[in-house]
Amino acid sequence: MMERRWEPGGPLDVGLALAPHRRGSGDPTWRQAPDGAVWRTSRTPDGPGTLRVGVHGGAVLGRAWGPGAGWLLEMMPAWLGADDDVSGFAVRHEVLAEAARRHAGLRIGRTGRVMEALVPAVLEQKVVGREAWRAWRWLLHRYGRPAPGPAPEGMRVVPEPEVWRQIPTWHWHRAGAEAVRARTIATAAWHAAKLEAAATTEELDRLLRALPGVGVWTSAEVRQRALGDPDALSVGDFHLAKLVGYALTGEKTDDPGMLRLLEPYAGHRHRASVLVMLTGLRPPARGPRMSVRDYRSF
Repeated sequence: MMERRWEPGGPLDVGLALAPHRRGSGDPTWRQAPDGAVWRTSRTPDGPGTLRVGVHGGAVLGRAWGPGAGWLLEMMPAWLGADDDVSGFAVRHEVLAEAARRHAGLRIGRTGRVMEALVPAVLEQKVVGREAWRAWRWLLHRYGRPAPGPAPEGMRVVPEPEVWRQIPTWHWHRAGAEAVRARTIATAAWHAAKLEAAATTEELDRLLRALPGVGVWTSAEVRQRALGDPDALSVGDFHLAKLVGYALTGEKTDDPGMLRLLEPYAGHRHRASVLVMLTGLRPPARGPRMSVRDYRSF
């Protein structure tokens, strides 16, 4: 076990900073303890590791296990938003200002791990969250490794790129992921080294969108998490434009409308969209919800 204390130098909500990496309540890579500490697994450049992050006496205390422990502790401040630059961000809507006051500890972190963000993002393409999260859990329990250290029961570490490339079609089917998403993940895994080495969000966006099956939405979802891009807006999301429109104008809107509304936040449009989510404002639900499909029965 290795340990590190870090002074964040301002308000920090550990759970909020790490929440974007949680893929559903049963995510095998993410757990939150009763005291608010967060457990997170990762396949680092040095190997698998488990990180436990909590706050003690105003400082962040990180403990890590496994071959990747040192790397995780070195990256811990970045994961928690130490590199998050809010310069140029000015709140122009009172509802967002109120959300910013209530969540002063909001920071956008970066993990530096592209495949760990890409695989679940691809699984979430054009399906409801519960369907994607079910596939993520199945694949992690089948192909992931047990988390190092005294991690909560059932935690797993994501597999290596070569494992994603070799998953047979019938196991993708059992997970509930159809051939298109399976092929996208396998193709990305062939280029994992190049993706992980991308130095800027612009370079990573170019590399990602050159892959078959990866578009604007998926690229943004990956860059938000892996590189902490505060402007990577999830255009094409099933819900986001409606939420932005309703929170800022009282009326739902579409993607072009969302882009117009968030134009004053250029450079920080993802940050603004996170604040929209934190307002809790939701348009009235009308009509049937998108149903959960089960490809295993097809």
